[in-house]
Amino acid sequence: MKQTAMLAAAFCAAAAMPAAAQEVTLGLGYSNYSRAGSEDSALFAAEYLHAPFHEGRLLSTRFGAVLEVQETGDVFAGVGISGVVDLKNNWFIETSVMPGAYHESSLGNDLGSTFEIRSLLAVGKRFHNGKAVSLALSHKSNASTADQNPGVNSLTLRWHIPLNR
Repeated sequence: MKQTAMLAAAFCAAAAMPAAAQEVTLGLGYSNYSRAGSEDSALFAAEYLHAPFHEGRLLSTRFGAVLEVQETGDVFAGVGISGVVDLKNNWFIETSVMPGAYHESSLGNDLGSTFEIRSLLAVGKRFHNGKAVSLALSHKSNASTADQNPGVNSLTLRWHIPLNR
């Protein structure tokens, strides 16, 4: 829990830096735990995505942070890297890998360790005002770094809000 609190504090500190901010993403979804006896639930996610450190013709990459809270009380906070591939007509594909800390609210939702990695794949549409909507599929697991690795999958509808625009 101490690691989760520290990562959440780092997320909030990073989000408070308006000059470097690129985008905040808010999402609502549902998570399906693969372990028997687990409790599936609704999910709220907030992400901060920094200004890109690489911008190519199609691909941009940037650092980011995420805080996810389950209806059941499970919490994940992570930091990592995100990539966006721009497609035609303002469509895009986003992917990210964010290692972090996970705290379960019940034994049934234990993912095997505090250390978990969230990977995400999303498809979205950007509007003329810079805002966007996307549908994301994400997976959290400890990548077999612990004795148990049940994992959890989430489907999330996300709203992207650009900063400094």
